[in-house]
Amino acid sequence: MADVAETRAGFVALIGEPNAGKSTLLNAMVGAKVAIVTHKVQTTRARIRGIAMADTPPDSGGGRAQLVFVDTPGLFRPRRRLDRAMVAAAWAGADDADVICLLIEAHRGLTDGVQAILDRLAERPGLKVALVINKIDRVKAPALLHIAQEMNAKRDFAATFMISAERGHGVEALRLWLAAEMPAGPFLYPEDEISDLPTRMIAAEITREKLTLRLHEELPYQLTVETESWDDRKDGSAEIRQIIYVIRDGHKGIVLGKRGETIKTVGQEARKEIEALIGRRAHLFLEVKARPGWLDEKERFDAIGLDFSGGEE
Repeated sequence: MADVAETRAGFVALIGEPNAGKSTLLNAMVGAKVAIVTHKVQTTRARIRGIAMADTPPDSGGGRAQLVFVDTPGLFRPRRRLDRAMVAAAWAGADDADVICLLIEAHRGLTDGVQAILDRLAERPGLKVALVINKIDRVKAPALLHIAQEMNAKRDFAATFMISAERGHGVEALRLWLAAEMPAGPFLYPEDEISDLPTRMIAAEITREKLTLRLHEELPYQLTVETESWDDRKDGSAEIRQIIYVIRDGHKGIVLGKRGETIKTVGQEARKEIEALIGRRAHLFLEVKARPGWLDEKERFDAIGLDFSGGEE
């Protein structure tokens, strides 16, 4: 490891409306999948930390920097306890960060939701905020420049970046700038680590992603996945048992699918991704249980990394 004087390390919070592309950007920065990505909104629930290494630009002293990204839940108007806990987690992640990246969608621009975030940021003086306009491939250059000017008229951003997180355009420029902005100091995690989430939690998130992509529009927000046990077999493979909690018995059939086809496919897709994550063979067993009150149980919030008290009115 390099000398302390040659290293930088700090936290970067990614905030924005649901579906702004925060999880996609996190995965692009880390170079591996640590956050689930779907076309549905509000799929990120906890503050997920991804860890990326970057070279500091020569004009900033050179050396290496460790960027610890906090992929926060999308900021929206909360209704349920789970929603309120997610929003509380997002703002806690922002408050603790060295730099905040506010992601907005190029084709949507300054929405009411983005304005609400700007208003909340105005209540937090001293935060270093960069504007990241994502999905730039969806608009023409003149419209993009107009959005950048409109946003910068609203707030004095530390920097403005135009990117496509999905395609990788502009991501490296953002990475270099963030590296230079990190405070000098030793690395916070081993250089080869990509997340501080327990592997069993990432595995549960992988299964939840597959369920979210396959199930009815509303159901994914009313289910959660927990890794109940993780045992190493003598042949070196992992035996993983997960429970899918739904809020009513009628939802079990939706998750299982006709003749169990849905859960079988979900299990196959999740197992392949988990095997890629852990670098060895896995045996994944899924069980569906109805738990009507899980949205108000502290244990369920603990399992997905949310503060139960953060959901109080």
